[in-house]
Amino acid sequence: MMFYRRFVFVPLLLLGVFACRPDPPVSFNADVRPILNQRCIGCHGGVRQAGGFGLVYRENALGPTHSGKPAIVPGDAAASELIRRARHVHPDVRMPLDAPPLSEVEIRTLERWIDQGAKWEEHWAYLPIAPPTPPPPGEHADWVTHDLDRYVAADLTTAGLRPNAPAGDTTLLRRVSLDLTGLPAAPALQTAFLTGALPYAALVDSLLASPAYGEHWAGKWLDLARYADTRGLEKDRGRDIWNYRDWVIRAYDADLPYDRFVTEQLAGDLLPDPTRDQLIATAFHRNTMSNDEGGTDNEEWRVVSVIDRVNTTWEVFQGTTMACVQCHGHPYDPIRHAEYYRSFALWNQTVDRDHAEEFPYLRTFYPAEETKYRALEDWIDEHAADAAERRRREWFSMLQLREPHYRPDQFTNVRGGTFAGRAEAEDLLLDAGGSFTLPARDLTGVRGLPLLVRFPGARGRLVVRLGAAAGAVVGVLEAGGEHPEWHQHRRISLKPQRGKHVLHFTAEGTGERVVGITSVGVEPPLPGADATDVARIEAFITDLTESWQASRTPVMQRVEPEARRPNFVFERGNWQVRGPDVTPGVPALLATPGADSITDRLAFARWLTGPDQPLTARVAVNRVWASLFGRGIVPSLEDLGSQGAPNHHPALLDHLADYYREDLAWSQKALLRYLVTSSTYRQDSRAHPELLRQDPDNDLLARGPRRRLTAEEVHDQILAVAGLLSDKRYGPGVMPPQPEGLWDNIPYSNDKWVTSVGEDRYRRAVYTYLRRSVAHPMLTTFDGPNREMCVSRRVNTNTPLQALMTLNDPLYLEAAAALAERARTTEIVAEQIGELSHLILGRPVTARELTVLTQLYDEAYAGLQVSASRRAHESLVVVANALLNLDEFLTLS
Repeated sequence: MMFYRRFVFVPLLLLGVFACRPDPPVSFNADVRPILNQRCIGCHGGVRQAGGFGLVYRENALGPTHSGKPAIVPGDAAASELIRRARHVHPDVRMPLDAPPLSEVEIRTLERWIDQGAKWEEHWAYLPIAPPTPPPPGEHADWVTHDLDRYVAADLTTAGLRPNAPAGDTTLLRRVSLDLTGLPAAPALQTAFLTGALPYAALVDSLLASPAYGEHWAGKWLDLARYADTRGLEKDRGRDIWNYRDWVIRAYDADLPYDRFVTEQLAGDLLPDPTRDQLIATAFHRNTMSNDEGGTDNEEWRVVSVIDRVNTTWEVFQGTTMACVQCHGHPYDPIRHAEYYRSFALWNQTVDRDHAEEFPYLRTFYPAEETKYRALEDWIDEHAADAAERRRREWFSMLQLREPHYRPDQFTNVRGGTFAGRAEAEDLLLDAGGSFTLPARDLTGVRGLPLLVRFPGARGRLVVRLGAAAGAVVGVLEAGGEHPEWHQHRRISLKPQRGKHVLHFTAEGTGERVVGITSVGVEPPLPGADATDVARIEAFITDLTESWQASRTPVMQRVEPEARRPNFVFERGNWQVRGPDVTPGVPALLATPGADSITDRLAFARWLTGPDQPLTARVAVNRVWASLFGRGIVPSLEDLGSQGAPNHHPALLDHLADYYREDLAWSQKALLRYLVTSSTYRQDSRAHPELLRQDPDNDLLARGPRRRLTAEEVHDQILAVAGLLSDKRYGPGVMPPQPEGLWDNIPYSNDKWVTSVGEDRYRRAVYTYLRRSVAHPMLTTFDGPNREMCVSRRVNTNTPLQALMTLNDPLYLEAAAALAERARTTEIVAEQIGELSHLILGRPVTARELTVLTQLYDEAYAGLQVSASRRAHESLVVVANALLNLDEFLTLS
């Protein structure tokens, strides 16, 4: 009996022990947030808060609902309305409403979370980077090369997996060459590496030093910058902004640290004494589309451009979706509607008006004009004494930036004039006798007024008086030039004055619309005005003011203090319905130390790359990782927020972000060198069926990367292996062959696609002219964007059109013909096919491949009705074209 009692007592004791054991802690981020975001937030998020219950902010989630009772009672799931409604049997009461009920597992998770106190956690992306300690290599010690491999090895051990063997030298050579430069390695590098004369690390350094590196990585950035050679929308006119593209290429080649790369693009114009390159960098945010369609409101489209800049900035540098907050609170993350307009205020104080003229723009003079400008600078240096540097900056701004200028909405006392502020009607049209004034300003030493003006009837003149309509005449501008009815840059010579004065402008002539004025500037004083040969310099100034002989890169410039705009919340995103005033700043969710001092774009850019900002480095390294591995550590590159894809390796991501920012000092070349020399990157990409079943997307990194080549890589690689690719760099976009007539249906446009000749026909795809409304079919067929908006992540497709493109495009047929010529160094067909394999695939042809390709050659030869010599060549072209279409050639593995 005693034995029986003991036998019964032991299980009862064990049952009591397990019954008293507390539930394991529930993680809000890992366990609860996914349920709420997927099943509840549509009705109880940042947009809708049905019943007064919201789940984005903790205070809303735990506060009273419209019933007066809280839906969540921390520590008491049984008393929580959320649980009662989730378990209710009646479909009109049960939540989620009009949707499948929560599973028992989901409900139990919510119950345990509430019973444990309903603890709230901030999403991982917004937490500081805590530099983790690399885990021990464990059983994979022989495999580990870098610290990053330790994190991967630890995750593989947990999953019960082993890393793949290293990729073969031929495979690795092609992989790293295309990843770093977008091109196959040069023949000398290939030979040196494959024969063992060049170590892998030295190969990597050679590729990073190649001019091809900057062109390749710049192309990736241009997706984010929404770079294009046209303005988009209805007319889609050309835009002279290729200097920005060239700046990006040079920045990558020079390995410009990422913190400077960011700052110069967002606020280069606000840096002390900015260089030309720093001004050109600000074209990053002048790539916005502009609308000069008839009847459009120019102020509305200026606002649209600012909104685009806000959304792009947060996506590119913070991996945060912000567009929806323009109209309401963020649906998933705690970002309030009003906080959007604090960001808007940062970008609202720039001169740019993205209309027909697209000012301000930085002029790059052609040689003749540049000589005159240098003469002006020399004159200033000679006559300005201690003020030379300041005067040079003032004249640079006036002649090369054409700023500051007054625009019609800043003119005062307008009479007898019409200013529509719509589409191309950017000027104040004055009838005969019409007039306006400029605000009083110091005219001491001022000798000229630059204007953008036109005389619609090719008649009349514009008279400038001092003070008022009856004041002394100090300058006159007559209608003139070859086409006075067109917009002209003109200069009015001004009689010397001293002190502060109002300038009064009057149109003289007959009839209506005698003159149209788009802008008026006031030249800075000219040193040495009393010198005997000053007339020569003044003539140069007039020439430089009125000349169109320059490339014009749209850039950012802040408004003058007197022209600063007020900032408001737009109610429901409507720019015409203004809510409360706001000051510049960032959302509280993203604020880190120093955020309170953000008052302009420069302070914002420096905050972005400051030591306490966690997201900038995470987003940057995640994007670079995705470029190499085909998939980010967080796959949703554009969204690291709570609704983004899971972070598969949080410790690894933070290690890379911290290493990039602190140890590598924001050097992308150093980051790439670290990644591509790791054992993780150098694995073979092949996978056995069980691994594919267990990890189809390679999230665990148990094998090397495999991805389809981008549109640019396909284009450039084909030309490279054919020996056709030009190494010419920079300059305006080029026009390789495309089907005729693609541009014919664009309204209000006489622009034509003129196929480039000579080496321009064979330049890299980064230089291909990109018209937003009709992008080059090669790019669109292989999933290249038209860049109407920022694109963080291209989506790969596989369509028959891609095969039709590579089989039939004229440029690729030229490449196949060139390859056939390169391979005909012998008359033996098998050797010719072997040479084609070496040129195209970078490896010897196999026996089986040789049999198949020889059969293809023979069939083509038999079917051609041309001379024997021509038949041999054309048959080899067919073989070359077949090799160019192999999956092995179009895929990186």
